[in-house]
Amino acid sequence: MTIKILIVDDESNIRDVCTRYLEREGYQVLVAADGEESLRVWRETTPDLIILDVMMPKKSGFQVCEEIRNEHDVPVIMLTARGEEGDRIIGLTMGADDYITKPFSPRELVLRVKAILRRLHFSGQPQQPSSPSLAAKELIRFPGLAIHLPSRGVEVDGVRIELTVKEFELLTLLAAHPEQVFSRSQLLNKVWDVDYYGDTTTVTVHIRRLREKIEANPSEPDYIKTVWGIGYKFEGQEVP
Repeated sequence: MTIKILIVDDESNIRDVCTRYLEREGYQVLVAADGEESLRVWRETTPDLIILDVMMPKKSGFQVCEEIRNEHDVPVIMLTARGEEGDRIIGLTMGADDYITKPFSPRELVLRVKAILRRLHFSGQPQQPSSPSLAAKELIRFPGLAIHLPSRGVEVDGVRIELTVKEFELLTLLAAHPEQVFSRSQLLNKVWDVDYYGDTTTVTVHIRRLREKIEANPSEPDYIKTVWGIGYKFEGQEVP
């Protein structure tokens, strides 16, 4: 199966460079030059991953990402000329899976793409978590929470909850190791596979989004606890 990647950027030179590097890796590349066109191409071609510029005509990357997230959890890597932490948080809050600041190395972009696709395991079946303790499991259950590994589905009090790829990976990793404390850097390494050079904003934002979806009171979470000064841990007694 050929993996389809949609590149959305109003700068033709960036589209061309990214296309060349990704096609060398064997990917099928689609392109769009503005926000409205990107949504049309996405709906018509259903790409496996989207590389999305923030500052574009007609619709911004933030708006496009939000619209896509209302319908689908396709992985999104956002590109922007802005480097402020606030913009990273906005993009991640909208549901982006990764964030790269311009100017960037095309080789780094390829590595980020491969890391995300590796998580999805494009063999026709969703990737199973790599932990040996999960190798033979199809379901992880805690009171009020069920994680279905083969379908990558999550239920809270019997209600299906839609998670993005990274939200599911984070939840599965934490829930598979109850009471184990993970630093933000460890979570970046295990879930994103790419060195973020100390920027742990990605983890913080994804944990916040995850809590908003699975916790009855995100301000006082029952499952995902903050260990101040270190990171996070999952609390709960697994149901056999």
